[in-house]
Amino acid sequence: MEAGIFFGSQTGNCETLCQTIHKHLGEGVVHNVSDISSDDFEKFDLIILATSTWGSGDLQDDWDLQLSEIESANLENKFVAFVGVGDQEGYGETFCDGVGTIYDAIKDKKFNHIGLWPKEGYEFEESTALRDGKFLGLILDVENQDDLSEGRIKKWIAQLREEMTRISKIEIEEVRAEV
Repeated sequence: MEAGIFFGSQTGNCETLCQTIHKHLGEGVVHNVSDISSDDFEKFDLIILATSTWGSGDLQDDWDLQLSEIESANLENKFVAFVGVGDQEGYGETFCDGVGTIYDAIKDKKFNHIGLWPKEGYEFEESTALRDGKFLGLILDVENQDDLSEGRIKKWIAQLREEMTRISKIEIEEVRAEV
C-alpha cells in the first residue's frame, strides 16, 4: 500500500510531526502541500492530510493556497486520514480548526475516512475538527502536550492499520457477494 503524507507548516512543527508519523508508519512519502497538484494525491492508497491552524481558526497558508488541489483530486476508494496540530490553551476556541476546514472541502468525495480520534485528554472550548464527539483525525499539541505526541502517533498508526484491514475485508466480502 502506497502512503502519502501531505503537510502544511509555518513553524516546522507540523512537518516534524509528519516525519515522525512517516518513521513509525515505515513507508510512504512526505510532501509539503505547497509543492503538489491534484494528481499527487491520486498516486496513493493512504492519504494523510496534516495541518496546523493559525490565528482565529485560519487554515495554514500553504493549505489555504492549495486547497483547490485536494478538492479537484479523485479520492474515490482512497483511505484518507487527518492530522491537526494546534495549541489548546492559547487557541482553545478554534483548536485545530484547520482539520475541519480541509475535511469540509472534501467530505462529499467517496473516500474511506479513517483515524477518528477521541477528544479525551484535551482541554479546549471549541473545534470544527470535532464531529459527533470525536476528532476527525489525530490531534497533536506540541505547545502543551509534546510529551504525548509520539505515543499518540504510535497508537494512531496502529488504529489506521486495523481500520484499513477491516475496511478492505468488508470490500472483498461485498465483491464476493456480488459474484
